[in-house]
Amino acid sequence: MTDRDPAADSTTDVPHSADGASYAAAGVDIDAGERAVELFAPHAKRASRPEVMGSLGGFSGLFALKGNYREPVLAAASDGVGTKLAIAQAIGKHDTVGRDLVAMCVDDLVVCGAEPLFLQDYIAIGKVVPETVAQIVAGIADGCVEAGCALLGGETAEHPGLMGEDHYDLSATAVGVVEADQVLSPEKVRPGDVVIAMGSSGLHSNGYSLARKVLLEWGHMDLNGYVEEFGRTLGEELLEPTRIYARDCLALAAETEVRTFAHVTGGGLVENLARVVPAGLVAELERETWTPAPVFAMIAHRGRVAREEMERTFNMGVGMVAVVAPEDTERAQAVLTARHVDNWVIGAIKRSAEPKNAEAPRAVLAGEHPRF
Repeated sequence: MTDRDPAADSTTDVPHSADGASYAAAGVDIDAGERAVELFAPHAKRASRPEVMGSLGGFSGLFALKGNYREPVLAAASDGVGTKLAIAQAIGKHDTVGRDLVAMCVDDLVVCGAEPLFLQDYIAIGKVVPETVAQIVAGIADGCVEAGCALLGGETAEHPGLMGEDHYDLSATAVGVVEADQVLSPEKVRPGDVVIAMGSSGLHSNGYSLARKVLLEWGHMDLNGYVEEFGRTLGEELLEPTRIYARDCLALAAETEVRTFAHVTGGGLVENLARVVPAGLVAELERETWTPAPVFAMIAHRGRVAREEMERTFNMGVGMVAVVAPEDTERAQAVLTARHVDNWVIGAIKRSAEPKNAEAPRAVLAGEHPRF
C-alpha cells in the first residue's frame, strides 16, 4: 500500500474548474456589489449638504463643519431598525425601512437640540441583489432629505453562510451639532413646565417581535390581507415608516422655550420621558388626552397583552414629547400645528412627593384611554 500525500487530500473538496476556487463561488459577488452602487448612487447624491466634500466611493466621508459656530458640540447616535425588517423581507418591499433607520438615529440626536449633519449606514446582507440594496438606500436617502442631513457614505457587506440569502440587517450612525450653551438637558426642566406630545405614525420601529408574535404567529393574519380597522393591508400598516421629527423639533426650539425633548422608543413613553426629568420632579401624564391608533388595540386585544406591557413595549401613539415653559405652550402648539404635526398637551412637570428618594418615579401615567 502506497502512502498518500496529505497535501493532495487538502484539495479534494474544491470544485473542479480551470480557475480553482473563487470569491463568487464562496457566495460573495463583487460584480453584484458594484452594480448595487451604480443603482443607489443617484439616491445617495441627492441626500447631501454643502459641507460634504469629495464624492461617493472614497474610503471615508468628508464633511467640512462650516458656519458661525461659537462653541460647537458634536452629538452622535447609532441605532438600527430591528425585527420590522422581517416584515419588509416577507413582503418584498424594501423602500421604506431606510426611513426608519434614519428616524431612529436623528430623532435621538435632536433630543439634546442637535441639528443632524450627516449619517453613515451599514447594510449586512446574505446575498447582494442590486435592486434590493438600491431600494434600501433610496429609503435612507429619503429619510436624510427629510431630516436635512447628508448621507455621507456607508458599507454594504455580503455575508453568505452567516445570513440567509433573503435576509439583511441595517444599522447607522448619525452625527449632529449644537452650540454648547444651547444643549437641551434635564437640568433645564422646571416645576410647572408643560409636556406636549407629538403623535406617532404607528408602531414606528419598536415592539415588532411582540407584534409579529401576536398578529402573525398566533393570529395567523395575512400580511397582504385588507384590515378594515386600518383601511389598508396589514403589511402596509406594519411598514408605515417611523416619523422623522428632527426638523420639527429644531423649529420648535428656535421659536419657543424648549427645556428638553424625549424620543419615545423601546421602553415606551414613561421610561423615555423619565430619562430627561431631573431628580425631585415628576412628569404627570394623562391617558385621557389621546386615543391610541387601532393597531395598538388590535395587538392588546388579540394577544391579551396587559396595559403595562403595551406601554413598556410600544409608543402607544406618542413618538416624541417636548417639555416647554408654560408661557410658551400655545405658541409651541401653533408651531407644531403649522408644520402638520399632530400634538396635544399630555401633562405637566410637578414636584415629586418623594424629592429625596432617588428611586421615585420621574414620569407617571394616570387615567384611561378613551375607546381603547
